[in-house]
Amino acid sequence: MATETFVLPGDTIDTEILPSHPTLPLKLGPGLRHIPPNTITSTVAGQLCTDKRKNAVWVEFNGSRYNPMVGDLVIATVQKGDRDYHFCSLSDYTQNASLPQLSFEGATKKTKPQLNTGALVYARVTLANKHMEPELECVSSSTGKSDGLGPLTGGMLFSISLAMARRLMHPKPVEQCNLVLLDAIGEGGVPFEIAVGRNGKVWVDSKNIKTTLAIGKAIQDTDTKSLTVEDQKKLAKKIVKDS
Repeated sequence: MATETFVLPGDTIDTEILPSHPTLPLKLGPGLRHIPPNTITSTVAGQLCTDKRKNAVWVEFNGSRYNPMVGDLVIATVQKGDRDYHFCSLSDYTQNASLPQLSFEGATKKTKPQLNTGALVYARVTLANKHMEPELECVSSSTGKSDGLGPLTGGMLFSISLAMARRLMHPKPVEQCNLVLLDAIGEGGVPFEIAVGRNGKVWVDSKNIKTTLAIGKAIQDTDTKSLTVEDQKKLAKKIVKDS
């Protein structure tokens, strides 16, 4: 269960409201900066959210520019490649990221995925530094498994706000994010897959183009029109009926 407090840029975060896990290190998310040795300040205005279970803290805000952070899951678009790397776009006004050719489960020089310009990949940020281009991976460095990362084939890509991306990636509990759209569509018997990137991208795939478009547009409408829970349920029923 997360708790929320409103903060302004430059506010020092009281250590008493920070989560304290016996084994996990404290994870700072978007909107926060660590000033050694022990000071944490906010860089934006928004809701300070803490998750004791994950020992994480972040500021919930609707910024327009994505700033990569280590550990972020993103949907990247391949722009070009060479023998060793793919170079991928994350979002407008964000520096392109590099993705090693062999950073895929089971990849070798002979079996690495062939990704053309425009191909989509679901990846994790492994390096984020304002002085260097971001680096990505599509495989866990500790297990060698993809863990759901890798090329995204078929489906369609939709742009959403950074705040909506965070809501989609933390959909539980419903009471906190008021997001029931996807659960309602699934409960209606419509099969679909999604991948959500913290860079404001969501990939949707379903049984046909019409349904895929409907789900993607419904996510965007929920985002831009701030649909209530009841409005989302009505929209989900329409998608189920038309599918």
